[in-house]
Amino acid sequence: MPNTGIVKYHVKLKFEVDGLVEKADIIGAIFGQTEGLLGPEMNLNELQKVSKVGRIEVNVDTKSNMAKGDALIPMSTDISTAALIAAAIESIDKVGPFQAKFSLVGIDDIRAIKKKIIVDRAKKIVQEWATKTISEGEEMLRDVYDASKPGKLTTFGNAQLACGTGVFDSSYIILVEGRADVINLLRAGFDNAIAIEGAKIDESVTKLTAGKKVVAFLDGDRAADLILKELQGLVKIDKVLRAPPGKEVEECTPLEIADILKEALESKPDQQTPSHHQYAKSERKQQKHDTGDAEYRHASREDDFTKQLMQTRPEILLTVKEVFPLINETLEAVVLDDTMKTLLKIPVSEIIKRLDAAEGGKLLVMDGIVTQRLIDAADRAGIEFVVGHRTGELKKSNEIRVMTFSQIGIGV
Repeated sequence: MPNTGIVKYHVKLKFEVDGLVEKADIIGAIFGQTEGLLGPEMNLNELQKVSKVGRIEVNVDTKSNMAKGDALIPMSTDISTAALIAAAIESIDKVGPFQAKFSLVGIDDIRAIKKKIIVDRAKKIVQEWATKTISEGEEMLRDVYDASKPGKLTTFGNAQLACGTGVFDSSYIILVEGRADVINLLRAGFDNAIAIEGAKIDESVTKLTAGKKVVAFLDGDRAADLILKELQGLVKIDKVLRAPPGKEVEECTPLEIADILKEALESKPDQQTPSHHQYAKSERKQQKHDTGDAEYRHASREDDFTKQLMQTRPEILLTVKEVFPLINETLEAVVLDDTMKTLLKIPVSEIIKRLDAAEGGKLLVMDGIVTQRLIDAADRAGIEFVVGHRTGELKKSNEIRVMTFSQIGIGV
């Protein structure tokens, strides 16, 4: 199509001729027999001169003194003109001396076809891009996701007693009654619990606790009294803890569990005190507390602040509890303003570089670990409260209040 603009339509026709004809005969008939039918401005010759009609393509198959084939006419006119041309060609009844019949197969909208091709290609480009780039961030996202998860459930000994993975390298062991208790302690951030599974204590428990400090954390019922007597005959127990009267350990909230264990462990300076959601870091904080470490004191102040917040700013805690199920295990973060209206919802991997876009943001709730780098960025953006699954090693460098979900009684 010489010097044409955009081809809009393809007019497709088929034909049958009662005689042997060639491609040139078909093209001649199309031009000759439509000339003058629709006025001089719609003659195919004239339309070709002004680049409204392109080069006509014809395919001919001759057999048994007959010719069959198809023709394609590219056009850049409006649809009405294309339809008139198609109708004019259908009126052709002879090619040379032979009877002929032309019929329209269809008019294709080339722009629609091009749009589909463009969309399909765009999808492929995005897919190729995603395949190449996802591997670059996949490992980082996996690290963040794994770090935001509580400890894992495993088993110990021939009896396959349920326990947290922390029992193998922890300096103290928490003995609980059943598997559900171990799972609940994992939710609260304690991965060093093992289930004794009934009043008859398996000998593997004795082996596991040898040389370690032992805390018995039992239900607040009569049955637990009997279990305790059995335990004390086999294992040296350093501290006995009980769930509230009439309540089972598996029914306690993470905050209740943390409070009960914290009170008991603080009475023994060489044991761990769980802080937030990470057991190993909690052990280091308790050890530092014995030498008056400021970081531990800061964590204690944050716990006090959380309790104060429940009284002074309950809307903060209510909002966090509403947002938690929406972001948990999604690797996403939400920024809200002082009225608890959502300003931004983004992947945790983009928080630091996009915090400045959340003008007026006051509360950041995230499915991940709160790091010092994140706190610095939040401080610059005017954020006042940050809530996550766990905290990294934080310095007291600003007035941002940092909390974990377990601190405010949300199970994870």
